[in-house]
Amino acid sequence: KHRSKPIEELVLESQKLASNGVKELILIAQDLTYYGLDLYKKRNLAELLKELAGVEGIEWIRLHYAFPTGFPMDVLEVMNKEPKICKYLDIPLQHISDPILKSMRRGTTKAKTTGLLKDFRQIVPDMAIRTTLIVGYPGETEDDFLTLKNWVSEMRFERLGCFTYSHEENTHAYKLEDDVQEEVKQQRANEIMELQSGISWQLNQEKIGKVFRCIIDRKEGNYFIGRTEYDSPDVDNEVLVDAKNFYVKIGEFVELEITDAADFDLYGKPVKQSVLD
Repeated sequence: KHRSKPIEELVLESQKLASNGVKELILIAQDLTYYGLDLYKKRNLAELLKELAGVEGIEWIRLHYAFPTGFPMDVLEVMNKEPKICKYLDIPLQHISDPILKSMRRGTTKAKTTGLLKDFRQIVPDMAIRTTLIVGYPGETEDDFLTLKNWVSEMRFERLGCFTYSHEENTHAYKLEDDVQEEVKQQRANEIMELQSGISWQLNQEKIGKVFRCIIDRKEGNYFIGRTEYDSPDVDNEVLVDAKNFYVKIGEFVELEITDAADFDLYGKPVKQSVLD
């Protein structure tokens, strides 16, 4: 069962992290929307976010793994009001075809999920939504897949990952027949990611000329590697800064102007930085 850590404990943990130089917190749970139900008898994620935002030294707070059923909408109000809460949400949807959602026991429908995402974007217009999808689930027909593909095209997710179904023991789906051929699964995953690549490229082109506050994570080869608030480490887009021409400090926040964009990465230059000789 879901078990929540008390708010006080999480605040204390965050204070210790901040005292050691940590600037970004990522809240990760099996399902963040459940937070507080056991301890406080209500969904209490918004209250936790308010308390964590008060921790000195922490500059970004990011949310990972919030399921669509029972999403506490007051979280969006906090996201709008509190600049430390990244306008970013990882909401693993897995599929959108109603028969597949029912078999997966997701407790939602295509109509409900689409409505929820539209509400997200209306309330927090510049939110980046990350999701993960599974193709080749037992019983997934060509029609189910086309429903998913068309929906991805319609929703234009800022961030998306796609996996092929894996028949694992001790799961509900293990009782079902793994009836989609491996090459079909892979082809479907490739189609989704090709579609997403085009969407990501278009969204990235719109960022050229804009300035983003980025954290600089590391240096690789001739580039410093940073991220915007719309990107989680290791899984999302990165902003590359040419180290031959510019210097930025690792671990610091820097204002970067986006000068170019590829499918999944951006290129930028510091706004307040003289060019290196």
